[in-house]
Amino acid sequence: MTRQFKILYKTSIILIAVIATLLIGSVILVTIDADVFRTYLVILTEPLKNKIQLTEVIIRSIPLSVIALGITVAYRSGIINIGAEGQMAIGILTSTAAALAFYNVPRPLNIIIIVVCGAIGGGIWGFIPGILKAKLKVSELLSTVMLNYIAAQFYTFFLRGPMIDPAELTLGSGTPQSMRLEKTVWLDRLIRGTRLHTGIFLVFVLAIFIYILLWKTSFGYKLRAAGASEKAAKYGGIKVAFFVTVSMVISGAFAGIAGSVEILGVHHRAIEGITSGYGFSGLVVALFGGLHPAGIIPASFLFGLLLVGADMTQRIVGVPANMVQVLEGIIILVIVAAQQVLNDKYLMDKIWKKFHAEEAK
Repeated sequence: MTRQFKILYKTSIILIAVIATLLIGSVILVTIDADVFRTYLVILTEPLKNKIQLTEVIIRSIPLSVIALGITVAYRSGIINIGAEGQMAIGILTSTAAALAFYNVPRPLNIIIIVVCGAIGGGIWGFIPGILKAKLKVSELLSTVMLNYIAAQFYTFFLRGPMIDPAELTLGSGTPQSMRLEKTVWLDRLIRGTRLHTGIFLVFVLAIFIYILLWKTSFGYKLRAAGASEKAAKYGGIKVAFFVTVSMVISGAFAGIAGSVEILGVHHRAIEGITSGYGFSGLVVALFGGLHPAGIIPASFLFGLLLVGADMTQRIVGVPANMVQVLEGIIILVIVAAQQVLNDKYLMDKIWKKFHAEEAK
C-alpha cells in the first residue's frame, strides 16, 4: 500500500463527509422552506465582508480554540469531556472574584492571577469527573453533563446573590451581573473600532504548548498510551488512573482559561449567557480539527464563521439562528462516522487490493 494511496483514501473520505454534511443540512433547510444556496452563501461569505464582522468571527474562535485544545488532551487520554460548558462557567466565577479582589495589583501580574484563577476553577470542576472515572469507573458522559447543570446553578446563584453588582441593587433593576472590572485588567484591543483583543496570541501559545506536551514529551506519550489501550498501558507500567484524572484537570483548566479571556477581552464582567454554548461547540471543533492543534485553529475559525453567520441568516434570509446547532449535530454524526471509516484498516486494505487489481488489468 503506497503513501499516495493512503493520502488519496483519507482525502476522499473527508470530502465525502463534507458533501454528506452539506446534503443533510440542505434537506433540513428545504423542510423549513429556506433558500439552501442563499443560506449557505450568507453563512460562509457575509461575515467576511467587512472588518468588524471578520473580527467578530475571530473573537468567537478564541474561546472555541482554547476549549477544543483542552478537550483534545482529555480525548487523547480516552475520556470524552462534554462538561466544558460548566468548567468555563466556574472559571468565569473564579476569574471575576480574583479580578475584584486583587484590583490593586500591578496590571501584568493581575492579569496572570486572573487567568490562573480561571484555570484553577475550571481544573477543579474537571477533576471531579476525572477522579470519578479513574477510581469508580463512573461514565464521564453522565458526570460531566450533571456537573454542567450544577455549575449553571452555582453561576446563577452567585450573579444573583454574593457577586451581584451593588449598583443593580441600588437602582432596583436586579440584573444578574457582577461589577464591571477595572480597565487596568482589560485585554488590549488590536484593531481600533473592533472588539478583537490580544487574547488571540494566547491561543497560539496554548496550541504550541499542547503540541509539545502531547507529542514531544514522555508525559504526553504516556497520556496518549493510556487512551489508546488501557490494558496495554497498565502492562507497560503506566498509571492510567493518574493520567485520566490529570487530563481532565488540564481540559477543565483550559475551559476555565477560555472563560477568563472572555471576560477580560470582551465582556469585562460576569453576565448571564456568557458561555454561549462554547463548551459544546468546542467539542465539535476538537473533533473537526482532528484532535490536533494544527487542525483545531482553522476549525475554530470555521465554527466562529458559522456562529456569526447564523445570526446574519436570521436577519437576511429568515432562517432561525438555532439551525447552527442542528448543523453542529450533523457535523458530529458525520465526523464520528468518518473516523470509524478512517480507523477501519481492513476496509482500507480491501479497497487497496481492489484498486491494485484494477490497475493490474
